Amino acid sequence: KTYDAAPAPCTGVPVATVKSLVPGAKTAGKEIPSTDSKLRRTCSWNALKGYDYRWLDVSYEVTASDDAAEKEYQQRVAEKSGGGAVPGLGDGGYSVVNLNTEDKQQTREGVVLARAANALVVVTYSGSDFESKKAPETSEINKGAIKAAKDAVASLRSGAK
Repeated sequence: KTYDAAPAPCTGVPVATVKSLVPGAKTAGKEIPSTDSKLRRTCSWNALKGYDYRWLDVSYEVTASDDAAEKEYQQRVAEKSGGGAVPGLGDGGYSVVNLNTEDKQQTREGVVLARAANALVVVTYSGSDFESKKAPETSEINKGAIKAAKDAVASLRSGAK
């Protein structure tokens, strides 16, 4: 198998990407505790700048084989219907953006799934404007999530043995 362990997630996305997607966030990110950090690692960045809130999560998940990763990838794509393929992203890329409204506050969330050999990269990027109660445009969230996913896949591949 290509990948034996999940890489350090907080260095999977360059500082410049973090700054552009999550203005005001601590660029080092915060690693989320995992039940098995050899197989799954996640880093999170979030910040409120003025009334604009942004949140970015990048996860690496390592499976036993390319086939296992492909099966998991296909299962997750099926669960997140309504999106579309992202050409040129790993061995398979998929993106979906949804709008959620809670107490009249809109939040737009983009999820990008990518498979690279026996690893999955999962990026979640979301945003809200607490002044207007509106969410950022679909294109902004989708482009941001895809940019972070491309960076994370490139980082994964460059770290492969």
